[in-house]
Amino acid sequence: MTAAAATRPTAGPLSGSGALRFGYGTNGFANHRLGDALAVLADLGYVGVALTLDHDHLDPFAPGLARRVAAISRRLDALGLAVVVETGARYLLDPRHKHAPTLLHDDPARRVEFLRRAVRIGADLGAEAVSFWAGVRPPGVPPGVAADRLVAGCATVCAAAAEAGVPLGFEPEPGMFVEDIAGWWRLREALGAPPGFGITLDIGHCRCLEPMPVPQCVSAVAEHLVNVQIDDMRRGVHEHLEFGTGEIDFPPVLRALADAGYRGLVAVELPRHSHAAPAVAARSLDFLRAAASRGEGR
Repeated sequence: MTAAAATRPTAGPLSGSGALRFGYGTNGFANHRLGDALAVLADLGYVGVALTLDHDHLDPFAPGLARRVAAISRRLDALGLAVVVETGARYLLDPRHKHAPTLLHDDPARRVEFLRRAVRIGADLGAEAVSFWAGVRPPGVPPGVAADRLVAGCATVCAAAAEAGVPLGFEPEPGMFVEDIAGWWRLREALGAPPGFGITLDIGHCRCLEPMPVPQCVSAVAEHLVNVQIDDMRRGVHEHLEFGTGEIDFPPVLRALADAGYRGLVAVELPRHSHAAPAVAARSLDFLRAAASRGEGR
């Protein structure tokens, strides 16, 4: 871990209540240089970022990785921004096939190496978590084979994360092989319930497909929650929406996070809004602060 990362504030223990910590995903600033995006977010009042490793924002396969990671760590420290590492880049590993290869493919080696690098980067940045997902089951791969491959791949990543001391947040993603909280529980059990294997919860996904109300989703996984993504969404439609344009009632959701004692980042996840990133980020923070205030009054 760099000296800067060692001094950067991170999440505290999951106990008690208190102010939520809002961040923003850099995948929603794809048209900005990373340093510029970080500065904009810090100026707006965000306290952290969800950093998606990608070709335009800290490419983990480009030359000079250690030097570039150290520079970003210093930048985060200077701006007072906490960080989680996200690994959902669409075409980083294969320029022709979105998200490929995943841990479910016949040859997942490049995905495994990517996730190992993400863990090392997370350690050097002092990241609060490294987040990843299963991917879509490839055509022709039986469910049982896909499950075995996923468990094997996750076990490898868990070992690397345990060695590096970095928490993992596995994200259920609509349409992927593990798409809901129940699937995360099954995967965790299959892995032997490793202590560093937490969950990344996307609030919009909960509205999209979970059978429980969104605040109950938060409560159901509170003990294992290491990373939160937040956006608006409608039932049955996996489309990340600006706040107030979907169906989620946010004050009870934010109240549930506070009541759970969650201390990690609550990072806005709007990957298709880069064309107006500064304005969207400003509106999003205003909305979340107002919603949190209303939630505190309930």
